[in-house]
Amino acid sequence: MTKKRIYEIARELGVTSKELIGRLDEMGMPGLKAANSVDDEEYALIVHLYEDEAATAEAPAVEAEVPAVKDAEEATPAKAKSPAEPRHGEPRAPIVSVLGHIDHGKTTLLDAIRKSHLASKEAGGITQGIAAYQAELGGHRITFIDTPGHKAFTGMRARGAQVTDIAILVVAADDGVMAQTVEAIDHIQAAGVPMIVAINKVDKANADISKVMNDLAQKGLMPEAWGGETITVEISALQDQNIEELLEMILLVAEMEDLRADAKAPLKAIVIESHVASGRGPVATAVVRDGSLHEKDWAVAGTTFGRVKALFDETGARIPEGKPGQAVEILGFDDVPDVGAEVSVVKNRNAAQKAVQRTADVTTVKPQVERKPRSFEELFSQQEDEGTSVKLVLKASSTGALEAARREFSALQVEGVELDILRAGVGEISESDVLLASTVGEECLVVGFGVKSNPKALKLAERDGVSVISYEIIYDLVDDIERALKRRLAPEFAEVRIGLVEVRDLFSVPGGTVAGCYVADGKVSRRAHIRVMRNEQEVFTGRILSLRRFEDDVREVASGRECGLRIDGFDAVEIGDQLVIFELEEVER
Repeated sequence: MTKKRIYEIARELGVTSKELIGRLDEMGMPGLKAANSVDDEEYALIVHLYEDEAATAEAPAVEAEVPAVKDAEEATPAKAKSPAEPRHGEPRAPIVSVLGHIDHGKTTLLDAIRKSHLASKEAGGITQGIAAYQAELGGHRITFIDTPGHKAFTGMRARGAQVTDIAILVVAADDGVMAQTVEAIDHIQAAGVPMIVAINKVDKANADISKVMNDLAQKGLMPEAWGGETITVEISALQDQNIEELLEMILLVAEMEDLRADAKAPLKAIVIESHVASGRGPVATAVVRDGSLHEKDWAVAGTTFGRVKALFDETGARIPEGKPGQAVEILGFDDVPDVGAEVSVVKNRNAAQKAVQRTADVTTVKPQVERKPRSFEELFSQQEDEGTSVKLVLKASSTGALEAARREFSALQVEGVELDILRAGVGEISESDVLLASTVGEECLVVGFGVKSNPKALKLAERDGVSVISYEIIYDLVDDIERALKRRLAPEFAEVRIGLVEVRDLFSVPGGTVAGCYVADGKVSRRAHIRVMRNEQEVFTGRILSLRRFEDDVREVASGRECGLRIDGFDAVEIGDQLVIFELEEVER
């Protein structure tokens, strides 16, 4: 029995894979994306359903009798349906990173893809050292970033570089989900990119695919085959088994994501590798996400710049330009750019020097070493904007301690704010924990419960501005967590009445009306709020614009005295109105 691929069926029907899956889902055939391929019987059913549905949609409606039109010019044409507004740019190659536990087959998978699906094979072998290359399937290209692992993947994100469109998580069928697999999952989810799980080594005698599926489900990644949303593909990288199916799924996810770029837009490229090569000088490998890079362009990358002398693809072939979705080697920078630096194009050397200087100024404004907050109180007192969550990376001394902390956290109830634990694990605070927190931002904290921090992790935290706080007593940790949650709420205020004023006269002045008033009770403060009451009905609530006593501007006027005041944004005050003066005080939660 032969198998038909989804993209092949879509091509036959003259639609995209995304459109085909969506239409069939509406017609009662969900789960097509998970299947990835269908047998002859299913193929015949799909074509039959789709063609019937299309024929119904295109069938002409029964025309009702209408009076004949005497003159063609008197006929009103039917209003044409306006086409949907096109998306920005053209579809581009997806940029893919491969992550997973050591020895689960990441390198073997990349090698298998290189050998059988490398684009532009005729240009020669793969250039040693280039950190990315393109594979090709059915005329469509995929760019793979050959990163050493999830630390490099997250390291680029920690510098603000969102490079990857899709992440492949490799899990060995004979091992299942391991410690580094969990770390990779955390980093992929923090990046917010689609994930495809490649279950590798299915050819081994002790392969247990059900165990892998169960492990994934326990980590919150319910496989599509089990009714969830996590895409899984069973492969053997060593035997070159189902590699095409994996590439097809990447292309399908890319189509669902509708990845687009405009070759004529301003350049947006990210440096993923850089070094100094003998006889070539500084060399940078960058992935182009939008726009194009050409030879002789003036390029800026962080604190370095240069005129592009030459561009090379992954095969070592010299190319005139780097297009969206492509990885290119760049020669011509004055110095080695940082990994994660964004590459942009400017008009000339003068503009390049100014751009580099601006970047350098921003970098040097911040002190090299600054004291990090050592408590939740310090950390969240620096946060001015309220949010809906507190983000945390939690490490504990044992599984029991970790479960105890989770149990205490689950009992915390602060309406409108959630505790988002990006990672929870056992052991010392590591570099990986700090990297994960640094990708989220200043509001994410690394917390240790009964554990110490790796010296390298502390050094990295100091460099990247990540707060690392340790606790020995669980109640101190829980109390600080609760305070942090409450601090993320918008503050609540209560009105405190401080005075009552009667309006006894009105004076017209340039720009508005001054109310001549008598302070019947309390006082009037220049910075207070004011409520206008007329016949015991509220007319207006706002702020005091100006407060005067005789010819002088004053801060406040006490009870039993007269004053003149203007109300900000309200000049319709009348004699006899009563003005309630009040202040807002924040209510402690």
